Amino acid sequence: MPFYYLNFVKIRNKYIMIPNFKAHPWHGVSAGDDAPNVVTTFIEIVPADTIKYEVDKKSGYLKVDRPQKFSNIIPALYGFIPRTYCHEEVKKLAIREGAVDVSEGDHDPLDILVLSSHNIHSGGLLMDAIPVGGFKMIDKGEADDKIVAVMVGDQVYGHIRDISELPQAEVFRLKHYFLTYKNLPYEEATCRIDEIYGAEHAKEVIAASQKDYSDKFGGIM
Repeated sequence: MPFYYLNFVKIRNKYIMIPNFKAHPWHGVSAGDDAPNVVTTFIEIVPADTIKYEVDKKSGYLKVDRPQKFSNIIPALYGFIPRTYCHEEVKKLAIREGAVDVSEGDHDPLDILVLSSHNIHSGGLLMDAIPVGGFKMIDKGEADDKIVAVMVGDQVYGHIRDISELPQAEVFRLKHYFLTYKNLPYEEATCRIDEIYGAEHAKEVIAASQKDYSDKFGGIM
């Protein structure tokens, strides 16, 4: 599902419009040759953002989803893994791990948080990341896993290979964000986190979401 912009080229004193196609970040970009060990990630939001952006599924452009509520500022780079989709296979994994009230996946690409010591100022970019774990989040009966990863080559986080190697305070900070980011103080929570899992299960979730993508849209990786 490409979208494009136009170049104007002068040929024989006439300007000709030439479309230049840009790959859709969800459907037109590979998850990477070494996925799920190393995955291509499309970053939508950075910690400095006070607005939650997300990719418009039709056009591929970033759009405003909603302002961040109160002090809930994303604590890491946040986006998704291209050519993934959370539906039946992701739901089955959640049920296998003990979730009894899950009816489906959330029908979105698989979310990913990327830890980096670098100050990246804006989203809308691709980067390679190493999955180290994740959160088994259930949101209104939907499996809505959040993969945790580290940026390839990062001087502080790049050596980490499992979430158990992260400081506990860092993991709790990420968990707290997802337990509160959709709610105002007077609202009842609509989501929960059943499990914090390591790198091996994170890779299972990624593979399941790739299978769901293939079943939904055809083709893979």
